[in-house]
Amino acid sequence: MSVGYQAIDNLICMKKSRDLLVLFKKELMNAQALEQEVASLHNLLFTVEELDHFVAAHELIDLTKYTIQNNSVEIKKSLKRKKANPFVFLNNKN
Repeated sequence: MSVGYQAIDNLICMKKSRDLLVLFKKELMNAQALEQEVASLHNLLFTVEELDHFVAAHELIDLTKYTIQNNSVEIKKSLKRKKANPFVFLNNKN
């Protein structure tokens, strides 16, 4: 079976734009099924990429104070700063 490579460019839904690369088997997917799959992927990614979910999955490690911050307000403040503090790292908990 051959595998088709379909690039979905500039998918615009809910005021969000992204580029997706969708791999599928040509024999099993028609254009309507592909559009439905891309819409499902977009909805899933839109939910996961919310700031609250992002903050819940990360922690701040401050090597100058030897602290680890799990407080969502502190993590959001750190993300909004225009200039990054030296030796302060954003770590994914996963």
